[in-house]
Amino acid sequence: MTAGRTIMIVGNGPVLGGAAAVIDTADLVMRFNDCRSCGAGGDKTDIVAVCNTGRPALAMLGGGAWKTNAAVRQASAIWCVRDGGKFQVLRQQLAVTHPDLDDLCDDYTDGFRAFAKATGRAFHTVPASTHERVDAGLKQFDAGAYVVPSSGLIAIVEVLAHWRRPGDRVVLAGFGHAGWEWHPFAAERRYVDDLISTGQLFRLDQNTISAFAQGA
Repeated sequence: MTAGRTIMIVGNGPVLGGAAAVIDTADLVMRFNDCRSCGAGGDKTDIVAVCNTGRPALAMLGGGAWKTNAAVRQASAIWCVRDGGKFQVLRQQLAVTHPDLDDLCDDYTDGFRAFAKATGRAFHTVPASTHERVDAGLKQFDAGAYVVPSSGLIAIVEVLAHWRRPGDRVVLAGFGHAGWEWHPFAAERRYVDDLISTGQLFRLDQNTISAFAQGA
């Protein structure tokens, strides 16, 4: 193990068997939205990163189920991955290119901020500069036409750019790079693989699970 922290970023995709115990030993665990990664992906949750615009945000804030989710109740911080100002600019573009996505840019940041304040949690909104950094990086990997990067990739780059300390190990689990058609998932996989190849990230695969188990 390194002298720094182990930061686990756990997506909502499939997680390898044996990963739960390793994830729960991390110093910091981030999950997404309704935290479907809990169970096979362990239970510890320090940060919940939410898609704070559009239908996913409305669903989380409405009805109360998200707010009483065991992982959300455990978390000490809520992150909003989409900058409201950035998405207001995007709304104008989508009105021309994707009019069917008219509610994608509806901004519910204030609702998540109010929830965090009322429940004593830290709150962070990922800045537009991180989104723009991801967009620029994706150009190297033949992203083609897409609407927005995934929440997962935005959060990964935010952790690497602004939250990782010297000596920290940032490890991914539950990232299948598949889902909504307007995320550039093939390019995102190549982007993440490049970060791994340069030692900025690790994937929690069978080799790294074994290494963690042995205290490496």
